[in-house]
Amino acid sequence: MASQAARNDPAPIIVKKITVVEGGHHGGAWKVAYADFVTAMMAFFLLLWLLGATTEDQRKGLADYFTPTLVKTKEQSAGSNGLLGGSSLTDVDSYPHAAGQTGTKTLTVPRDATGGPKEGAATIKRIRERVSEAIADKEKLQELMRQVRMIDTTTGIRIDLVDDADFSMFSLGTTVLTPDARGLLDVVADAIRPEGGKITVRGHTDSLQYRDTRLVNNWSLSAGRAESTRQTLIRHGIGADRFRRIEGVADTEPLIAGDLSDPRNRRISISLEH
Repeated sequence: MASQAARNDPAPIIVKKITVVEGGHHGGAWKVAYADFVTAMMAFFLLLWLLGATTEDQRKGLADYFTPTLVKTKEQSAGSNGLLGGSSLTDVDSYPHAAGQTGTKTLTVPRDATGGPKEGAATIKRIRERVSEAIADKEKLQELMRQVRMIDTTTGIRIDLVDDADFSMFSLGTTVLTPDARGLLDVVADAIRPEGGKITVRGHTDSLQYRDTRLVNNWSLSAGRAESTRQTLIRHGIGADRFRRIEGVADTEPLIAGDLSDPRNRRISISLEH
């Protein structure tokens, strides 16, 4: 009986493990790493080329474009103290990037490059000199000049006339210049008249709305204020053919992005092309 039971036992299961060693190559991981390296090197050399092939204004503009907090970090400069308070793109500033903070003498600029910070800075200097001479004996206008900001851009210069809690360019909800604003704009018009180039006037408002926006709204108000500014400039001898565009952008381009109702968002921008 014992031998019969032994013959009926299940046969043992034998598991044979075979380890396959891959030969020839080690997969495609190295290709991914190499592609990443080549991409990084291409980006690096492209950056070097851009630094050498662009002007200071263009480099500054590129840096500002990729800085999402540009408006927020500069908002405190609106209506700053001093004659024509504000800044140029070549000034030392508080932007998150380091370009232009302490100079860029080590950067290479092509010999045949034209334009750039020298032209814009020279224009600003001339305008400031004319303004200073015009308001030398006008204490009230000297005080109002804190509302004026001059900025060197990649295509020319921009003059911002900025409202604040104590000053308004226009009577509330209208396109009528206040007496102080007329005096301020008269000085600015006389200062920019000798400069050449086309002019763009852009009106900005805060976010406060009218009760019935079907009749009038911030779009029509900002455009009307830009047109009122253009007419004032024409009356001071600036040719009508020099104006390229008159724009009203309402509250879509705030100076103080964190508070759309801030009065500093109300402003007139006068851009002069090189």
